[in-house]
Amino acid sequence: MRTILFLIKKEFLQIFRDKFIGKAIFAIPIIQMLILVPAITFEIKSVGLCIIDNDMTSESRGLISKLDGSPFFRILQSTSSEKEANELLYSDKADIVLHIPSGFGKDLGTGRPAKVMASVNAINSMTAQLSWAYLSGVIRDYNLDITIAGNPAAARAMATIGITHRYWYNEMLNYKHYMLPGILGILVAAIGFVLAGLNMVKEKEVGTIEQINVTPVRKYQFITAKMVPFLVIGLIDLAIGLAVGKLFFDIPFEGSILLLFLGSAIFLVAALGLALFVSTMSGTQQQFMFVAFFFMIIFILMSGNFTPLESMPVWAQKIDMANPVAYLMRINRMIMLKGSTLSDIRGDLFSLTAIAVIFTTLAINRYRKTA
Repeated sequence: MRTILFLIKKEFLQIFRDKFIGKAIFAIPIIQMLILVPAITFEIKSVGLCIIDNDMTSESRGLISKLDGSPFFRILQSTSSEKEANELLYSDKADIVLHIPSGFGKDLGTGRPAKVMASVNAINSMTAQLSWAYLSGVIRDYNLDITIAGNPAAARAMATIGITHRYWYNEMLNYKHYMLPGILGILVAAIGFVLAGLNMVKEKEVGTIEQINVTPVRKYQFITAKMVPFLVIGLIDLAIGLAVGKLFFDIPFEGSILLLFLGSAIFLVAALGLALFVSTMSGTQQQFMFVAFFFMIIFILMSGNFTPLESMPVWAQKIDMANPVAYLMRINRMIMLKGSTLSDIRGDLFSLTAIAVIFTTLAINRYRKTA
């Protein structure tokens, strides 16, 4: 045990000997969270709309007024030229072109189904789907207004049906509450994974690791000493991130903070084990960064932070069972937003522990003392 403690002390001294790294370890997470949490959002608050109104009736103007009053739409131009409207769509200046044909008002007045045509810019499929959903909602409300205005009996019947809805765990649909636990996990993963691996590869490059190799230090003691400092740093960064989230974004915290740190500690062991395993096979920092970039991109994009796991193909979901970041995302959100207890997340904790054991064992077995 004394040997491990001396090695840990040596690692801390080596890390903080570089003044820039010592400051950056704690400053970078703060700056990144202040930038990323409010910036990364899938919400669409301004859909550019071009309208072709060939009807020019009170009914068509009523629909346009309904769209103009929506907080999601920004009417860029109203025109009678289909070519002009399509040019806005082709040049990516408009997101939707809504064509109201002649006879729209007449059809509504005679009780026949009225038709409109919407052309949606679908270069970004997510933007297109949300834009179409917003447009459908406004048209549905417009239909409801027409029904109520034309049939008072229907209005009285509808008034007898009350619908009450409630969003659980994020009642105001604040996107920051959803993103912060995910961003926090990504930052902790990146700092622990990259710095731990680079630290070991750097020792290889400058030759100082040979001084350890000629000592009777065992492989598990060496790997443990390499992991502990970055485990501590990662947990400190987690605490800083939670404080930033509470102070600047008023992020709720419903669960146990000790349980959150337990899940993060197990995750860091897994991430550090993989980082050290990769570093044992890397001869230079460039080699390590190339492989680390490969793993981090896959882990982050398949973590469920940007794309729901359920939407992925079955083969991708199976691969994701070895992704420690995916487990951390679920653990963070369930504890912070839902107040989940140990019984709720024990499956994720068990899987994360298994991954941590496997990666750490690989790092210990792969390390060779080649003095």
